[in-house]
Amino acid sequence: MKSASSFDRFALVVLITACSLSRPTSAENWAHWRGPDGNAVAADANPPVRLTDSGNLRWKVPVPGLGSGSPVVWNDRIYVVSAIPVSDGAIPRHEFVLLCYDRKTGEEIWRRVATIATPHQGTHSTNGFASASPVTDGKHVYTSFGSRGLYCYTMDGELVWKRTDFPPMTTRNGFGEGSSPTLSGEYLVLPWDHEGQSKLYLLDKTNGESVWEIDRDEPTNWATPLIVDHDGKRQIIMNGERYARCYDFETGAELWRCGGQTQRPVASPVHRNDIVYIGSGFRGSFLGAFRLGGSGDLEGGPNVLWTIDRDTPDIASFLLSEDRLYFYKAKTGLLTCVNAADGKTHYQTQRIRELNNIYASPVAAGGHVYLSDRDGTIVVIKDANEFEIVAVNELGETIDATPAIAGDQLIVRGEQHLFCFGE
Repeated sequence: MKSASSFDRFALVVLITACSLSRPTSAENWAHWRGPDGNAVAADANPPVRLTDSGNLRWKVPVPGLGSGSPVVWNDRIYVVSAIPVSDGAIPRHEFVLLCYDRKTGEEIWRRVATIATPHQGTHSTNGFASASPVTDGKHVYTSFGSRGLYCYTMDGELVWKRTDFPPMTTRNGFGEGSSPTLSGEYLVLPWDHEGQSKLYLLDKTNGESVWEIDRDEPTNWATPLIVDHDGKRQIIMNGERYARCYDFETGAELWRCGGQTQRPVASPVHRNDIVYIGSGFRGSFLGAFRLGGSGDLEGGPNVLWTIDRDTPDIASFLLSEDRLYFYKAKTGLLTCVNAADGKTHYQTQRIRELNNIYASPVAAGGHVYLSDRDGTIVVIKDANEFEIVAVNELGETIDATPAIAGDQLIVRGEQHLFCFGE
């Protein structure tokens, strides 16, 4: 329970930040893996569409270790997480690191080892031990290594606080961890869904202390929370295998839920015009458009605007650009684009032969959508109601992390390198 003093402080912060919740970060920054608006769109950015070594590759630098956490960008710096093996064995001991790179040159500015540990559980062959993306507010960088702890650093790499007292996660089939924390005002939302007692935490970002924590009756879930504003109050939207749910930001109380999801969800929700879009696509298909403001079980009620029961994404999350909602079929290169208002199809299961195995989520800027494949291909299409390929690019190494867009740059974390493309 919160103390009276912490509640008063919480209320004051709500009043101070409520007016700024809908204002996006500058187009020069990409502070969260879902971008400045939470929908994976950089509205005022204009990165190149042809990504070539001889043309607009500004720099390419090696990144130590492995990690599928996406890069975040603030002003002239880029922040990346990685897990670097430092011993042999079935599950090697790793250094869990946060790296800071110069955005202009790609030079490594600093590297901080958050902890050195042997993970208590293995991971899927396509997943590493640094899959959660960092998040920043321009003053601090917050990075979660899951069961290895949550860490807060200044922009110059000074450790401010750490939390290592969370219970270890036991993930489904030993597939590993990956949900990212989300930042809103003075608080961090940390998801903790696994095969043990799942939880959702609200933390004070200044010191990492818990404001509240709630139990969730959900198994392993790799989705990241979405923070929305409805009628001047913040709410937390969470995917889940049993239910999609909405929580009150201030108290953690569940506001509504709706069933229909598939097993072990990964895709994170998106939001526009008081409507949230939540779905999953492993051993089934579900996508629902939910109007905010409902209560209790929404299934079959007026707050469920429309649903789709085919061709929904597994690993990659949705992209919502203006009124267009994009998503893949499972992990394939079959792309669908629907009207977000009514779910009617602009185009469905458009086959992109250059894309076969999708983990990274699509992103959009400058009238284009960027689609990344695990074989290192990035296909660029028009951000439009009709499908049109603009460019096909080959980076030559696996891409699991969602690219970041900042100003005229596209920043891609590959399996071995960090790339920066810009005109």
